[in-house]
Amino acid sequence: MDIRIEDILTPERTLIDAPVSSKKKLLEYLAGFIAEQLSDSSADDIYERLLGRERLGSTGIGEGIAIPHCRLKQCDQAMGVLLRLVEPVDYDAIDRKPVDLVFALLVPEEATEQHLQVLAMLARNFSEPAYREALRKAPDAQRFYQRALSGQPG
Repeated sequence: MDIRIEDILTPERTLIDAPVSSKKKLLEYLAGFIAEQLSDSSADDIYERLLGRERLGSTGIGEGIAIPHCRLKQCDQAMGVLLRLVEPVDYDAIDRKPVDLVFALLVPEEATEQHLQVLAMLARNFSEPAYREALRKAPDAQRFYQRALSGQPG
């Protein structure tokens, strides 16, 4: 089963100019935003799960990209949130570069194979310089979302 970005990302969960100043503030911002999207979830629980995953090793994959992720029992299917930050933040990324593009991924607790497929797909997309550039240059949230789906300027 091939998973595509449009299966996990919606325009409502695609945000530009997220106002965060640190990795901690970014994870808190994501947790609060996600808690608003999922009934029966708490921002504190989501934050602790994202932070717990970061303690295993940074999800900053390099080239200004981070893919924070965790499992969440309130999720019945994989869910993504795409952010472009106002200013890059230090994220302890593998290449030590600050992060300005963030794709947060939440998956059901039992979705091991799906989780791995989505992470692999995201890593492939973000490894393409043209994809990263298209996202960084999107003039508004609608085109940011469209470019996330296609990777093409539009």
